[in-house]
Amino acid sequence: MSDAVSGKRALITGASKGIGFAIAKALLSAGAKAVICGRDKGTLDRAVQNLNEDNGQAHVAGTRADVSRPEDITRLFEFADRELGGLDILVNNAGVGRFRAAGELSVEEWNEVIGTNLSGAFYCTRAALERFANSRGGSIINISSLAGKNPFAGGAAYNASKFGLNGLSEATMLDHRSDNVRVSYIMPGSVDTEFSGTPKESSGWKIAPEDIAEIVLTILRMPQRTLISRVEVRPSRPQRN
Repeated sequence: MSDAVSGKRALITGASKGIGFAIAKALLSAGAKAVICGRDKGTLDRAVQNLNEDNGQAHVAGTRADVSRPEDITRLFEFADRELGGLDILVNNAGVGRFRAAGELSVEEWNEVIGTNLSGAFYCTRAALERFANSRGGSIINISSLAGKNPFAGGAAYNASKFGLNGLSEATMLDHRSDNVRVSYIMPGSVDTEFSGTPKESSGWKIAPEDIAEIVLTILRMPQRTLISRVEVRPSRPQRN
């Protein structure tokens, strides 16, 4: 029996490193074709090169895009149309974090976080749904966070973006489930990446990006009759304070 992921056409945002890169690598290894994006062209180009080297005959291409800018999303999806000839999977992974007390957040920081983590996911979702209508279905997986249900001090913008992303995910699922569109969201705890400029740790207690990628594959491989709508995932043995 063929793998449900093999031959599928996927777009993964924020995939030049971290969780997005691991997801792209897993999808390519499973036989999917992929387009990835990121904000820094140099990092993106290295990611595409590494993905090609790791996956042999993989079909992967990358283009620079800031998902908070609707005009970038238009170019991104037009690029994906040319490279993939259609779309089956969207992974909204692009995200930023600015952590400070609400009264200390600048308008620019607020707009950056909400624009990337929430509005960017909406822009991409809207563009993907247009393409899914032509191909009679598809899958959207949003990478949220446990911060989408657990507020913390200094997380005003980040919490708001992830609470919003969870709501966007569930409402979109309800809106389009009868259109053969499956919408899921994953809420990780601490993941071992360089998110927000924090150096990647080697202690081993955090979730590995590859673990999130494995969850993405599991969601996509579920029978069409079954939808995994939400996944919460935590480190098994978190570091003690």
